[in-house]
Amino acid sequence: MDKTSVAHIARMQLEKAARAMNLSEDLVTVLKCPKRILQVTFPVKRDDGTVTCFTGYRCQYNDARGPTKGGVRYHPNVSADEVIALAAWMTWKCALVDLPYGGAKGGVVCDPTHLSEGEMERLTRRYTTEIMPILGPHSDIPAPDVFTTSKTMAWMMDTYSMFTGHTEPSVVTGKPEALGGSLGRKEATGRGVAIITRELFTKLKRSLEGATVAVQGFGNVGGYAAFFLSEMGAKIIAVSDSSGGFVNPDGFNVPELMRCVDEHTCLAPYPGEKMDKDEVLYKDVDVLIPAALENQIRGDNAPRVQAKIIVEGANGPTAPEADEVLESKGVHVVPDIMANSGGVIVSHLEWVQAMTGLYMGEDEVNGRLEGRLVRSFEAVWRKAHELRVSLRTAAYIVALERIAEVHRYRGLFP
Repeated sequence: MDKTSVAHIARMQLEKAARAMNLSEDLVTVLKCPKRILQVTFPVKRDDGTVTCFTGYRCQYNDARGPTKGGVRYHPNVSADEVIALAAWMTWKCALVDLPYGGAKGGVVCDPTHLSEGEMERLTRRYTTEIMPILGPHSDIPAPDVFTTSKTMAWMMDTYSMFTGHTEPSVVTGKPEALGGSLGRKEATGRGVAIITRELFTKLKRSLEGATVAVQGFGNVGGYAAFFLSEMGAKIIAVSDSSGGFVNPDGFNVPELMRCVDEHTCLAPYPGEKMDKDEVLYKDVDVLIPAALENQIRGDNAPRVQAKIIVEGANGPTAPEADEVLESKGVHVVPDIMANSGGVIVSHLEWVQAMTGLYMGEDEVNGRLEGRLVRSFEAVWRKAHELRVSLRTAAYIVALERIAEVHRYRGLFP
């Protein structure tokens, strides 16, 4: 496998943690391999009457702990390699926060910025139809990811329901509230990033008041992380998205940035001091939140990172060779499987609500989210100090211990 591939990175991280905890070679062999990956190609009629064929994927990595769970992304760079890595990370993430799920991920190779809403709907419904043999509330439950939204999930749910002959709100999460979506779901991942940052500051006996923060990827996750951190007293001084970067040493008015993105789908029109979008990674700040795509901090650019703390809002933003550089510099890196787990925690609550028909108020959802995050972070912090390993390795060990226990009880079929 190409050593630059994200699946290779995910495998390296697994192997490092497995060595640190003396995980059995047989189980490591099992956990290196995705259980199932489905590739589909399907035609979609465009608005002008022409037909385009699209390629889509769905990977179910490991279902030992329960049905697989994971997002669906629409992006030109979607590949089999990417969805395998993301599904693996979802597997560890669900185990880390002790949810009864395995990990999955899916996507379609496309550029959503060049598709109309009607084309997006037709693409979504056809993609859902093609992967439907492996979907279901007890087998695999999609959610929104890059360039997909609650509306996308509504189309997926409706398509699945048309084929089964009954409305099935539990087949996806991240739905609109009118269709059974959970209160607090949209903010959950960003809120979780902020809570985990707060917990780390507490462990380090530091105050968030006045702490400087840079956010790479000012989308849903990065935007809400910035919003909640600013409410906790932090100062957001640098932000970026695919359209460019902005800097304000005095701190941004985060709601203004969020309104700009809501109105224009990007930061580009914001009337502030501009900088190159990648420069946000190298600002001299207390906290860096990479919340864009994977493989952003690598061996070649890690020496330029000045942040003392990195809290990974995105999946897989830091390559293993960069981890070594950052560890040597004394940087605290809170890994993705811990930092951005708020979304899947509330997705689980949404699934439970849809399965039972009993719905929770937003305060209860947020309270359950915070409680699970705090408990999970405490377990990771203890493990890191007990074994004298990084927070990433500790998080993997906590997750793998839970997965290993399930595999021991279930045994090997046949």
